Amino acid sequence: MSRDKAFYLTTPIYYVNDAPHIGHAYTTTAGDVLTRWHRQRGERVWFLTGVDEHGQKVMRTAEANGVAPQEWADRLVESAWLPVLETIDAANDDFIRTTSTRHTERVQGFLQRLKDAGEIYEGTYDGPYCVACEEFKLPGDLVDGEGEHAGQKVCPIHGRPVEQVSETNWFFRLSAYAEPLLRHYEDNPTAVAPLSAYNEVVSFLRGGLQDLSISRSTFDWGIPVPWDPSQVVYVWFDALLNYATAVGLGDEEGTPGAEQFASTWPADVHLVGKDILRFHAVIWPAMLMAAGLPLPGQVFAHGWLLVGGEKMSKTKLTGISPDQIVDHVGSDAFRYYFLRAIQFGSDGSFSWEDMSARYTAELANGLGNLASRAAAMVGKYRDGALPEATAYSDAELTLQSLLAETAATADECVLRLDFAGGIAAVKAFIDAVNLYVTEQEPWALAKDEANAQRLSTVLYTICESLRAIAVLYHPLMPKATASLWEQLGADVALGPIGEQPVQTAGEWGRLPAGARVTKGAILFPRLEDPVE
Repeated sequence: MSRDKAFYLTTPIYYVNDAPHIGHAYTTTAGDVLTRWHRQRGERVWFLTGVDEHGQKVMRTAEANGVAPQEWADRLVESAWLPVLETIDAANDDFIRTTSTRHTERVQGFLQRLKDAGEIYEGTYDGPYCVACEEFKLPGDLVDGEGEHAGQKVCPIHGRPVEQVSETNWFFRLSAYAEPLLRHYEDNPTAVAPLSAYNEVVSFLRGGLQDLSISRSTFDWGIPVPWDPSQVVYVWFDALLNYATAVGLGDEEGTPGAEQFASTWPADVHLVGKDILRFHAVIWPAMLMAAGLPLPGQVFAHGWLLVGGEKMSKTKLTGISPDQIVDHVGSDAFRYYFLRAIQFGSDGSFSWEDMSARYTAELANGLGNLASRAAAMVGKYRDGALPEATAYSDAELTLQSLLAETAATADECVLRLDFAGGIAAVKAFIDAVNLYVTEQEPWALAKDEANAQRLSTVLYTICESLRAIAVLYHPLMPKATASLWEQLGADVALGPIGEQPVQTAGEWGRLPAGARVTKGAILFPRLEDPVE
């Protein structure tokens, strides 16, 4: 693989049957933090997100609202899916829509190549189908229904009865790839993460695979099968290809699309929810194998966000809009809370009470108070000019050592998608700096001119610590850290915060004496009571 290749990360593409909830924003936020981190490591990055606009689910939603599917998709994308990226401060490089020409034409080209290679044949599908999942189900996938659905077999994810489908469709020879996929995962044990997801995929593959219907013949909302326009491409076969079509899959050599594909593909990380793991870790790599294309570096399946003990879901009306939270705590705290409070890869529960408690304790009283005190003291005792440190005591040397460890730990954690671990390391350093302030009592030192040099060292230590914290937290909380960076005078002294390498964040003494420290806006204002 070329060293010039971009770090390429994708989110799932989200169905446009409704507006986004915080489960969708959670995935995108994780992708945004990881790609911002890689950018601050000096790497070239490509971050893709987007929407899935085909399939029965979208078609039926549009019909229920009295509009054509394309009109519905256009409306939702413009009014909800694009705005939510601004709401959560996502810095994605591309946004793919499956109704775009660049996608549909490349899907058809890919499909035709598989057909010509003998990987696709005509057959009959007769069995259960879950429209909410847009998935052909095996009888063993279903569970007994409860309540109004008692006595029926239902989808375990959506809790609703499935539909019986009988169609003559086109099939992909998925069964041929069970053994090659098993060998791939045995040779590449980090290709699916976390370990629970890896074990699930390997266990599933050991049971063998059935060929997959990759077209639908009973409705027309989808990409026409190129050799059989009476059928449309199965929505998942269409959707999975977005990761490659967005970066030029199949374009002729020498074209911009082909050049982008060569410098971007394969994806380094596909972020997915655990309920769509098999599509991404079984069907998708089999499609790529059939086409002779490199496989993604890793499929990472995160857990569910739970509300009242249930998975957040549009189907079950348990979705919460990202706006509801961002309007209350701000986008930085939104990003902080979900990656701090929930171990990425595990299920996690959301509650207003826990979020408010963490906001107050860790952001307002923790980092925010430290920043305010630092600016106020440098302003009061040194007229806003960052003083020079002279002789360091054991207290400062201990902090310097801890900072180096913190930066290394944070880098290691984030690179393996342990966001909570990385945040916890930085938070522990913030706690240590706050304790240092309490123990050194700079306000007491200021009362005696004989302590002038000692006071200067203490003030410098606090501000230099904040400089490092701002860099390490910038991918997580871009707005608050940009404000802190300006308050420290670091924008003038060191340049834009987004260009500060995380690898050198732990090196002591980067903020120069003489930097102008100013007291700016409160980073994390006191919360008002939320409106639930």
